[in-house]
Amino acid sequence: MIPIEWVTRRIATGSFLKRNVGVPEGYRFFPPKLETFYKDDVNHDPQWSFEQIVCANFKFGGVTIGQDEVDIMLKMTRCVFEVLEKAWVSLDCSLIDMKIEFGVDSTTGEILLSDVIDSDSWRLWPSGDKRLMVDKQVYRNLKEVTQQDLDTVRRNFSWVSSQLDKLVPKPRSQVAVLMGSASDQEHCEKIAQSCQKLGVPCELRVTSAHKGTDETMKIIAEYEGQGIPTVFIAVAGCSNGLGPVTSGNSTFPVINCPPVKPDWGSEDIWSSLRLPSGLGCSTVMNTEAAALCAAQILALSDHVIWAQLKSHQLSMWSGLKLADKKLRNSHLMHTCLPNLRAPKIFLDQPLRSFGATDLK
Repeated sequence: MIPIEWVTRRIATGSFLKRNVGVPEGYRFFPPKLETFYKDDVNHDPQWSFEQIVCANFKFGGVTIGQDEVDIMLKMTRCVFEVLEKAWVSLDCSLIDMKIEFGVDSTTGEILLSDVIDSDSWRLWPSGDKRLMVDKQVYRNLKEVTQQDLDTVRRNFSWVSSQLDKLVPKPRSQVAVLMGSASDQEHCEKIAQSCQKLGVPCELRVTSAHKGTDETMKIIAEYEGQGIPTVFIAVAGCSNGLGPVTSGNSTFPVINCPPVKPDWGSEDIWSSLRLPSGLGCSTVMNTEAAALCAAQILALSDHVIWAQLKSHQLSMWSGLKLADKKLRNSHLMHTCLPNLRAPKIFLDQPLRSFGATDLK
């Protein structure tokens, strides 16, 4: 375990107000404010700056906690907070602040969220009203403890427990991939696989706006009648009429993702890009990009998909951060090795001819 508490705040309240006189309670932080505290019971867990953590040269599980590790934990802390905040907002409850801790996997060197997140870790205000707080702060604020007070705390914790199953509901939105021909199935399955990685339900359908317009209209009506937020992804090559027709007859978003072929690729793309007036379907060329674009649209109303996207972005960011660290260390090693060999030239000469400065 890394002996640092990582605190994320959306609203200024509690100890923050005592340490920052002049900031009014209720002040909102954009982005969420991050603070760190060194775990030291004797000194009441003093607040530390990020620089102090780096300069402490902590080493856990074979990993030295440097600037890269601090950056990763900061990014993870904010991501965890924002995912849970979005979930609680879906239940009309505000996540005010929260603390978490990290550890290092001694076998892989990976930094892991290593904490239990519960009513002792966060502040929760239903409807954003401090008077309705349901976290442990209710107990901390008691001047004396009565049975009635304990009953109130118990009810609050029971309420939080009852809400947890609602934080991750079943999927409430979907993607429908419409292909103009069964020959495009392989292309469409790549879209479905990318959707699956993001936790987005996806269905594949075959319909041609040119050869079976009535059936295409029927499929569009089917999805609109389900009452579930849906994004259509139209897959059609030569003379793409599927995307524009779907866009012109549906209020749902439509994304064109044509399966470009070498022979007439550039011409086929224009049939997706150049639309008649009154139509609003967008066009992307990559199957993963089509799935991501659809997920971002659905995330506007589905916090579970939103959380999947945040996690996806964090993974990409962390991967780049670690790759950069590895490359820097490798470059440093290659740069230093020649310098380590250089003194051998001088050591062949009389040692007395060099001063201390030269030997350095």
